[in-house]
Amino acid sequence: MSHRVTPQSSSAAAMPTSRRSVLKGLAVTLGATAFPAGLLTACGTSTTPSSSGSSGAGAGAGAGSVTFGSNYSDPAPKDAFAALTQAAGQKTGTDIKINTVDHNTFQNNINSYLQATPDALFTWFAGYRMQFFAQQGLIEPIDDVWQKIGANFGPAAQSLSKGLDGKFYFVPIYNYPWVVFYNKSTFKEKGYEVPTTWDDYMALLKKMKSDGLTPLAFADKDGWPALGTFDILNLRINGYDFHIQLMKHEVPWTDPRVTQVFTQWAEMLPYAQPGSTGRIWQDAVKTLESKKAGLMFQGTNQVAAQYVTDGKDLDDLDFFPFPAINPQFGQDYMDAPTDGFCLAKNAKEDSVAPAKKVLEYLGTAEAEATFLKTDQWDVALANGATIPTYNDIQKKSVDVISKCKAVSQFMDRDTDPGFASNVMIPSIQKFINDPSTGGIKSLQDSIEAQAKTIFTN
Repeated sequence: MSHRVTPQSSSAAAMPTSRRSVLKGLAVTLGATAFPAGLLTACGTSTTPSSSGSSGAGAGAGAGSVTFGSNYSDPAPKDAFAALTQAAGQKTGTDIKINTVDHNTFQNNINSYLQATPDALFTWFAGYRMQFFAQQGLIEPIDDVWQKIGANFGPAAQSLSKGLDGKFYFVPIYNYPWVVFYNKSTFKEKGYEVPTTWDDYMALLKKMKSDGLTPLAFADKDGWPALGTFDILNLRINGYDFHIQLMKHEVPWTDPRVTQVFTQWAEMLPYAQPGSTGRIWQDAVKTLESKKAGLMFQGTNQVAAQYVTDGKDLDDLDFFPFPAINPQFGQDYMDAPTDGFCLAKNAKEDSVAPAKKVLEYLGTAEAEATFLKTDQWDVALANGATIPTYNDIQKKSVDVISKCKAVSQFMDRDTDPGFASNVMIPSIQKFINDPSTGGIKSLQDSIEAQAKTIFTN
């Protein structure tokens, strides 16, 4: 689930990240959503067995047993993943044992986990985050799996699943947008309108504050949530190409365009929930749920999922894309991360064949539909996936992603992992706690000095 950063240094040089693009023309009809090609997600463990039942379609050659390391530790995604692996076991005749680890712990220990005796399969992230460990030889290439599932995905999803060597290392399952959430009932009661420009957005925040609301629910104790705010401001102000160049350190962090991102953010921070670096995102969502806050910027994978976990009225929840700042780029880009699954290089030899059989099933529209029967916040990636259970949040997610000219994967997935965790998280938390204009230059200088060390080693 979502973005949990690995707090460990990296000496690897920056690796190129290919453009993310999304095709348009997604149809939502009769309560089901059809996807054309190309739309674009050992630690201490608790163990949840997945019953395999009798073998079904595809069973036989893949029969055996595998363990599946999972970071789906929050209740809602954990249930969706359990349903998915149960179906995979039944379809392939494989006994699947799930080892669930707290999502932050999972990411914090991923490097040592993969170097030791990991589970055969594990949940992970597309793009750079996968490429980083594939480059180190810690993820097994699965080109033979993609020979069977390749037709199920368009070029964008395929690109996100490849390592820098052009081999496949990843099977995607879903993606989801980072957007601004609100409660319909609050907007109706207060007469608020959805803003599409920065000026309108700031006017709304001021009005909410005068109405006695916390304008923006906000939490950054885990470090990663605020990375998304930097991303969207950078994408809105400077566009996708600059954002990706910055993530790869092809432009310096002292660039005036970065200064503008922090300056714009400083203008918004007085309207954000105070004490954010001591608060977890789940508690920030509860502030929105209780209607004490008017807005919250984060992923559907977090906000909508938390509404489900807390038994709140999902039908009252709605969202809008972050407003335009620079007319040149409008609302053309957003973070829409892709999650999925990998095969560990150090998996036990006798588990490799059944693990690949499981991956073959996971790379189907049927598997995505099974996952999304329980998951009420993410959207499918496979061509032709029809999801009769999609709610309004999911249908709208398909629409807003399809309108983007390109989507990024989130800062901790689009840049060097050590840089994201060891440099950007503490730097942004420092900025949040002291957004004074005088400190922005020194903050940029510090980030750039550390970036030079990381990206030149």
